[in-house]
Amino acid sequence: MPTSDSHVTPFTGARMRFESDKTYDEVLAALFADIGELPVPINELSAKAPTWDAYQSQVETYVGPSGFMLFAVFDHGKWIGNAGIDRRALRVILGNPLIAITMLRHDVSAGLFVPVELLVLDEEGDRSSITYVRPSSLMVVEPNPPLLAAAEALDEKLEALVRKVT
Repeated sequence: MPTSDSHVTPFTGARMRFESDKTYDEVLAALFADIGELPVPINELSAKAPTWDAYQSQVETYVGPSGFMLFAVFDHGKWIGNAGIDRRALRVILGNPLIAITMLRHDVSAGLFVPVELLVLDEEGDRSSITYVRPSSLMVVEPNPPLLAAAEALDEKLEALVRKVT
């Protein structure tokens, strides 16, 4: 029977948290106004595009003002109430394949961390917060200057979006 070897590469992620005086609903409205309210059927787009240029043209129609689009949402607030936690918490998966390729071309394993994710929380006093892990801190675990440059560009875009909506 064949066996497989494992290779462990320890790394440290950097968690970013932005608090806002805006309500949870206001932050979500601003976020979805930028990235779209419906998940983009990204796999269907690739099936329809015979070339990279055709794919890029299709993807660009979904890109919001900050350069991202919605891929999925997980409403943790819907189920954590069953465990006695009364809190709104929405995990939002967002990204852009045209940004992702700038990293994946240097290390396909960066695909573990694109698209990126945010956690939008309601906070006490009708406030809210957004938390995420800085993408470059997850993707670049070994020296790779071109990957680092592309991942840091993503860091900047993501932080700009979060600052904008909070």
